[in-house]
Amino acid sequence: MNSEDLKRQAAARALEFVSDGMKLGLGTGSTAKHFVELLGEKVRAGLKVIGVPTSESTRADAERCGVPLGSLDEIEHLDLTVDGADEIDPQLNLIKGGGGALLREKIVAAASDRMIVIADDSKWVETLGRFPLPIEVIPFGIAATRREIAEVLAAHGLTGRLELRTVRTGPNHGLGFVTDGSHWIVDAHLGAIPDAPALAASLAAIPGVVEHGLFIGLASAAVLAGSNGIRVIERPRAAI
Repeated sequence: MNSEDLKRQAAARALEFVSDGMKLGLGTGSTAKHFVELLGEKVRAGLKVIGVPTSESTRADAERCGVPLGSLDEIEHLDLTVDGADEIDPQLNLIKGGGGALLREKIVAAASDRMIVIADDSKWVETLGRFPLPIEVIPFGIAATRREIAEVLAAHGLTGRLELRTVRTGPNHGLGFVTDGSHWIVDAHLGAIPDAPALAASLAAIPGVVEHGLFIGLASAAVLAGSNGIRVIERPRAAI
């Protein structure tokens, strides 16, 4: 069974959390695309939902699949967001943004009662950081922002290269990657992030940083598909 099969299994399991009348956040990426396609099948069979897409690519997928769409300007809150992740740790903290949609993904997740993360089990890690951490930045003053990012990383005892993201495939291959919000992304290759919540707070304080790919305390559950089946992991409760 290949990774796409596993992603689709996780997406299908997440559909069990969806009920008629829900307002849903629709994630971005290869796993979330499976969810949108399967959701479209349910909609065509009579399920009534409204989706809020987290990227223009997801919007196009949802429209193609016949999923009715709205926006956070029209909808006060969402019942559920279903999205993928690049890494998931045992506290259900995440690294997201490999597809470049981290800003909208975080806005939509924060506006939701629950967020369920779907992935194949290769995304499960003990410590975040093997996947490069995406940091969305304003183009103006990029050199100064990169210096501040490097200083913050050093203050947290982290080292690794900072790489301005470029387009990886297609006709624009090699050109600078531009997000849906017209920002750039710096990928921080760190290897391991021992204290992800602390780093998240420090990065958020940098003026030129729009958002970062550390999703702390947003995911309620993770649906992981692997060779031994599917497991659903709930976020651990905070100690009292």
